[in-house]
Amino acid sequence: MAADAQSTFTEQLQQSKNGEGKVTITQDKDIEKLVNTPTTAPTPATPAKPQQTAKPTEKSDKDKTSVDLKDIDDLTDGTAVPDTIDFRKKVMKGGTKVNGFRVQVYAGGNGRTDRMKAQRTGDEIKSLFPNEPVYVHFYSPRWICRMGNYRTYEEAHDVLTRVKQLGYTSAVIVKGKITVYYP
Repeated sequence: MAADAQSTFTEQLQQSKNGEGKVTITQDKDIEKLVNTPTTAPTPATPAKPQQTAKPTEKSDKDKTSVDLKDIDDLTDGTAVPDTIDFRKKVMKGGTKVNGFRVQVYAGGNGRTDRMKAQRTGDEIKSLFPNEPVYVHFYSPRWICRMGNYRTYEEAHDVLTRVKQLGYTSAVIVKGKITVYYP
C-alpha cells in the first residue's frame, strides 16, 4: 500500500494487472508534471473577515444571505442597504398547479444573447418585485421571462401596469398553469 502512495497517477494507470488490458501513456514532460504533481491550496496569511449579512427571511439559520426587501421602503433616506441579496429560486412546497395568469416581461429568440437578455431581465424583475416569483425558461423556439402566479386577470393586469411603467413596454399577460399554495 505504501508503494502505491509513492507512485504517480500515470504509473498507477500503467501497472499491469492479471485479466486487464495494458495502458500506455505518451505525453509531454510538462503535462506529466501537471498531472502527477500534487497541488496544495495556498494558506492565507490572515483569516478572511466574515461577510456581514442581513437577517434571514426564513426561520432556518442555514441560509444567512437572504434579505427581506419589503422592509426597505425608500433607499434614498439614508438607511443601510444590505450587502447581499438572495436571488435563488423560490420553490413552493405543497404547491398545486391550476389555471391562471402570468406577466410575460421578455420573449426573445433561441440564441445565447437571447438567453442572457432573459436572465438579465429576470434578475431586474426579481430586484424590483422581490416577493413575486420569476420564471426564466426556454419554450421552444424562444427564451421567455415571466413573473407571478395570478388567479385572476385583474391581479395580473395590475402588475402588468406597474411593469410597463418601469419601461418594459412589450410585457403582456399570458394564460397558463400557475403554482398556488393552499395552507
